Amino acid sequence: MELELKDYLKILRKRVWMIVTIVLLATVSTAVVSYLFLQPIYEASTKLIVIKSNDQVGASQVDLNTVNLNIRLIDTYKEIIKTPRIMDKVVVDFPDLNINAEQLVQKVKVSSVNNTQVMTLIVQDPSYERAADIVNAVSKVFQNEIPKIMKVDNISLLNEAKEIDKPTPVKPNKSLNVAISFVVSLMVSFGIAFLVAYLDDKLKTEEEVQQYLGLPTLTMITKMKPEDFQHHSKQTKEQRVGEPSHVKLNQ
Repeated sequence: MELELKDYLKILRKRVWMIVTIVLLATVSTAVVSYLFLQPIYEASTKLIVIKSNDQVGASQVDLNTVNLNIRLIDTYKEIIKTPRIMDKVVVDFPDLNINAEQLVQKVKVSSVNNTQVMTLIVQDPSYERAADIVNAVSKVFQNEIPKIMKVDNISLLNEAKEIDKPTPVKPNKSLNVAISFVVSLMVSFGIAFLVAYLDDKLKTEEEVQQYLGLPTLTMITKMKPEDFQHHSKQTKEQRVGEPSHVKLNQ
């Protein structure tokens, strides 16, 4: 039988404390973990532009063939950056980073915007200073090594990762974590409430008997608690004590 809106609201009102408890526990737990236990991660980035060193910015004529070639080369450069030729060189030239080539490959992310000659190198680390040192080192080594590998000199460094006094971590996003936890736990608690109501096939009211069986209710037996029996027994005993005693005399 289909449920009406008032039936859904009745189910939610009946289990409102269960819903509140689940949402509260999930939200508070997420907040505690996000603010006290999760390690903040910082991000540093550099930008490289693929353009010939002798090209003049703002020239009256632009060689579109060269621009298109540089754009196509970006995909090649993105793969070259993560090769041992570059990463091993970074490890050798910057031993103070205390990192090996395999770890560098995992840390360095390279991205580019379509139809542009700009590449972005991104490194994330629990220390912003270390992230900046790593991304700057990779960018410099790549810029110096690419002419030897490709026999072209068309990589320029647009900007390095600068030192920041109070960097802002990129993750965890604490507020977002709490908001997601609240929404998800609310949906889960609603689902549990409706599931419990669906699995409960007991008839509890006269209206439900009439609704599901189509029969009138002739009588109802009240459910009593153990303390109700004790109270009833006590009252019965007091009544018996208060009754007058009848003595039968033998004639």
